Amino acid sequence: MKTSNISRVHLIGLYILLAVSILFLFNFYIHVEEARTGIIQSTPQSLQIVVPPIPERVEIFGEEVPLLDIDVRERLEREIIVNTYWHSNTILMLKRAKRWFPVIEPILVKNKIPDDFKYISVIESNLDNLVSPAGASGFWQFMKGTSPKYKLEITDGVDERYHLEKATQAACDYLNEAYAKFGSWATAAASYNMGIDGVAKQIERQKTTNYFNFTLNEETSRYLFRAIALKLILTNPAQYGFFIEEYEKYDPYKTYEIEVTSDINDLAVWAIDKQINYKWLKKLNPWLRDNKLKVPAGKSYKIKLPVPGSIYIIPD
Repeated sequence: MKTSNISRVHLIGLYILLAVSILFLFNFYIHVEEARTGIIQSTPQSLQIVVPPIPERVEIFGEEVPLLDIDVRERLEREIIVNTYWHSNTILMLKRAKRWFPVIEPILVKNKIPDDFKYISVIESNLDNLVSPAGASGFWQFMKGTSPKYKLEITDGVDERYHLEKATQAACDYLNEAYAKFGSWATAAASYNMGIDGVAKQIERQKTTNYFNFTLNEETSRYLFRAIALKLILTNPAQYGFFIEEYEKYDPYKTYEIEVTSDINDLAVWAIDKQINYKWLKKLNPWLRDNKLKVPAGKSYKIKLPVPGSIYIIPD
């Protein structure tokens, strides 16, 4: 009888130990889950990886993208995925767009170019004055050889490929020329990448004028789809996981212009005389490519200066 009581005590003890162990493990699991959730909530972006959405209907330049074509849909999806998860680059585009779109948009309007062409400048240069391995330069990536045709001056001291307003006007002139030839803004956009003659040859070869029916090289094949993807993300960033506050974006520079009709022998001295410094003079006027400016007889240049008090000048 005593042995039976001892066994019963041992059994009860085991049950208690098991219950305590289960309770401990449950509490440990809850603690781990709370810690994990806290980590996810405290990070700048969600750790969930999902396939970003494609709208049921998509337009670019006022022309519908034929998403019923499975090849077209998959090519667009590729660029949406790439740019959704290329976080650093896309965040910078969202921040820079606030500064530079207000410069580009009115020039597009003046030339009756669809507003969506601003996304071509995004994919061409990331809204920065880049130089490609082939030598294309500026926001609109003009080559040195084609610049004079579109009235962009290039000398030792001046390179208007870096003058955003003039380069945007040059891009508009090109695009209107291409549209007059092809009758499609999408095809005109493709020609901005591979040239008017290059597209004309493919039209003759492939017997189609529709960009979405072309079989092209990798770069041009992806070109327009990259612009469409950036349009979707930049116009609705939250849908693609980007939550950039308005105050976090880059404000446009506040500037005024001075017309220069004579040579400037030292731009650094000239800048100091205007209450700024050489760095900010070049930043606001990247088309100035030397430390001096030669002004030919009968010609003038307009140089931008910051509105007093709009930027901080580091004292020497």
